[in-house]
Formats: sequence, structure tokens, C-alpha cells
Amino acid sequence: MARNATLHNFTVQLADVDRNVYQDLELRLARHPSETPEFMLTRLLAYCLEYQEGIAFTDGVSATDEPAVLVRDLTGRVNAWIEVGAPDAERIHRGSKLAGRAAVYTHRDPDKVLDALAGKRIHRAEVIPLYSFERDFIESAVSAVERRNTAALSVTERLLYLELNGTAQSTPIEERPLG
Repeated sequence: MARNATLHNFTVQLADVDRNVYQDLELRLARHPSETPEFMLTRLLAYCLEYQEGIAFTDGVSATDEPAVLVRDLTGRVNAWIEVGAPDAERIHRGSKLAGRAAVYTHRDPDKVLDALAGKRIHRAEVIPLYSFERDFIESAVSAVERRNTAALSVTERLLYLELNGTAQSTPIEERPLG
């Protein structure tokens, strides 16, 4: 955990109908001083939407050689490289080559993220999804985040429903390929 990081606890009831994943999660996220609340929330959403055995948070924005979320198998091999925000093409390229799959979740304007990556060398860019959420959804959810949080997150037909500390909202999960 980074020095002066703010620790946030999340108790999450996850019901991802699309992937048949139902799990109660107790998560601790250390928010680095340079990490925005929007980035942290998107990191949490990426973790939940990618949840599977072997998933883990990395050090977030302070991790220079790892993505925000990793999935490893029992041997330690990286199976999924999950970036958050607006990562540079080099990181995505390296992660795509290293892992069985890569994905990007962004709280930013997806058109701007795609424009910044256009024409750059990214291994298998055509199969790497960029997931985004409605901007109002992220802003509203961030305003509900506290140090200790209770959330119910469900996904059905790529529509995300989130109840966070008594505030309920929903957003479509938009998906576009990087290449």
C-alpha cells in the first residue's frame, strides 16, 4: 500500500447473470494520493466484472509494470491483463502478449481513449475490448463512495445495476474493440 493512501473497504454482493457468477466479496482498495475517485471506482467495477478465481488488484496507479487488475492461474501465469483509465499502447501491447486475454475499462470518454491508441502497435488489438460506462453513472457513484461501503452489483444483458451505500443507479456496459 502506498504511503498516505486512503483505504476503502467494499462489501459487494455480485450477481453477474451474463457470466453466471454469484459471489459475496470483501474488498480493500488502497487509493493512491494521485489516483482519482473515478479511477478507483472503475478499478472496482473492472474487478467485479472480470471476477474469477485468481483475480487480484495490483498497486493501481503506482504499479508501473502491472495493470490495475490481474488474473493468475495456480502456477502464477498471467491469464488476464485488465487496464483501467487511459493506458498507453505499450502497456496494453505488453499485457496482451503476456496474458491469455486483455481488456481496458475506462471512466473517460471512450472516443478519446480510442483516438489516443489509433495507429499504435498493440498485439491483437482487434480482440481487446474497451469497456465504458455512462459519465453520469460514474459521477453519481463516486459521490456515494465512503471509507466503508456496501454494494450490490448485478449485470444482466450488459446492463449494470449498482446500489452503493443506498444510492441505486444503472448504466449500459458499452464495448468496443481497440483495433
